[in-house]
Amino acid sequence: METLNQLKNELRLRGFSPLTVRNYCFFVDKFLKSSNKSDLDVNIDDAKTYLSGLFETKSKNTIMLAAAALKFYFVEILKKDFAQVKMPKKEKKLPEVLSKDEIRLLINSTDTEKSRLMISLLYSSGLRVSELVNMKVQEINFKEFTGWVRRGKGSKDRMIVLSEGLVKDIESYLKDRNYTYLFSKDKPLTTRNIQKIIMGLRKRTGIQKKITPHTFRHSFATHLLEQGTDIRIIQAMLGHSSLNTTQIYTHISGEQLKKVKNPLDLLQVHTSMPQQIPD
Repeated sequence: METLNQLKNELRLRGFSPLTVRNYCFFVDKFLKSSNKSDLDVNIDDAKTYLSGLFETKSKNTIMLAAAALKFYFVEILKKDFAQVKMPKKEKKLPEVLSKDEIRLLINSTDTEKSRLMISLLYSSGLRVSELVNMKVQEINFKEFTGWVRRGKGSKDRMIVLSEGLVKDIESYLKDRNYTYLFSKDKPLTTRNIQKIIMGLRKRTGIQKKITPHTFRHSFATHLLEQGTDIRIIQAMLGHSSLNTTQIYTHISGEQLKKVKNPLDLLQVHTSMPQQIPD
């Protein structure tokens, strides 16, 4: 399928991440196979049929990703209109956030120094798991307690500020190790490796919340907001292009909500029924 190769090349030329390239090509490949037509003969009705079939087994977010892939394919590769395909809005679920006690419990429950440092770094920095496994030793400034994410999401670089104690622990960990990457010698760890560690920690601690590597990023941002950090600073630390993306954390900061003084209490009125004086 020649157009599938064109799609892959176009995505790479425009700087899309390897994960996006893989996902877009996956969905377009599935679509073309399901249509039983040649690449150039597929049309909007074929796209609608394919996407509607996904509603039987896939989540709305997965369907939205498939639709984005087909839209790029139709508009940029086939030069065909895609505006007739109307999709439901993406689900807006508030992310799961761990309390500070739960973060502490998870870190203290790690069974190796390496695991403890990786989990601590996820929370200390707000790194995405892909950024964590690809971070190199040379990208940490051990004197200034900072680090650099190189070619993060959107191919952007950004600086991260780290815990002084954690940086010293990492420096000690690396002392007798000739590592290129922060936690591996010659090539990055797989993100699956980190996910398995976190799954084991969740089971070990008995925490009922769904916990993924990204949960530590959400918790990092929420806890910063709760301690009064300006949201624009949080935006820069997370590497968000738009402040709208960061503002989701203003909706999930339970600690800030608890500090709000209820207006009824400020009226200083009695809410119970006054006692009736017997006749």
